[in-house]
Amino acid sequence: MAVRELNCLCEPCPIPLIKAVKELKAMDCGDILILRSDQSCIGVIAEEWGEQNNYLVRVVDLENGEWEVYIQKP
Repeated sequence: MAVRELNCLCEPCPIPLIKAVKELKAMDCGDILILRSDQSCIGVIAEEWGEQNNYLVRVVDLENGEWEVYIQKP
């Protein structure tokens, strides 16, 4: 299992999710992508996308106006 990080600070939604989907396509099953964003909408749209596409998604509010979204490829 590999872990990759994707820094999407200062990029408006839905660009972080679009970049994440592209990155996940190149990853193996079980790998985890950590997406970092300062857009408050990223948590909601990532969770909705994960539910629709059977990806495990966890959102962490870093309390400084930034979020980390952990996405595990099934």
